[in-house]
Amino acid sequence: MSASGWAGRVRLRPGGLLYGGAVGAATAHAHHSVQVIAALDGDGLLMAGPGGEPFRCRAYVVPAGVRHRVLAGTPRGVVLHYDPLSSAGRALTALAGDAAGLVPAAADLPADPFEAACALDRVRPGGPAADAAAHPGLARVLAWLPGRDRVRLSQAAEVACLSESRLAHLFRAELGLPFRPYVLWLRLMRAAELASRGHSLTDAAHGAGFADGAHLSRVWRRMFGIPPSDFTRTIQWM
Repeated sequence: MSASGWAGRVRLRPGGLLYGGAVGAATAHAHHSVQVIAALDGDGLLMAGPGGEPFRCRAYVVPAGVRHRVLAGTPRGVVLHYDPLSSAGRALTALAGDAAGLVPAAADLPADPFEAACALDRVRPGGPAADAAAHPGLARVLAWLPGRDRVRLSQAAEVACLSESRLAHLFRAELGLPFRPYVLWLRLMRAAELASRGHSLTDAAHGAGFADGAHLSRVWRRMFGIPPSDFTRTIQWM
């Protein structure tokens, strides 16, 4: 296990992140995403809220922008992140706070923490994300977007042969996520892929369209609350 206590498996996809494994401490932060964090065994999690007050819980939903801290984690836990503008993010925001009733008992989940995270994602409020685009214009855009940065909606609309408003509607309706957040998550996925292959954070940042390593680190910390270096040392990408 790393010095920070994080070690497990993770999957980053447009609109969210799924993590299962050892949950470590995290300094006080407020991220862009809506977070579900849960312990699968032990005494649960020791966390601190916006005012620094400590509390113990088995599972918790942290809305976007709410300052919090993980004081003590768990050897087996799950963390799920969702963009606040996604259908799942909006539904979870309405359930902010103690989420013990949202997470099944450990005995009812797969024993492997990452598989448990995947199982929770399939039954999350807001419904699962679409596996593929039904509209052919949207499908063309989704195939065209990976690897591109600084993409404008107008450019994507030309690829889709649709109006900007129609394409924006399809992103929300079929993917549960607006266009701009979707593109940002794609860039984070690209940076994570490059970093996991041994590239420096600076090279990974440039390869994903960020200005530099510091820019990538700021966005990553805002999204997930821990530096990207923690994800490249002890966490396996799926």
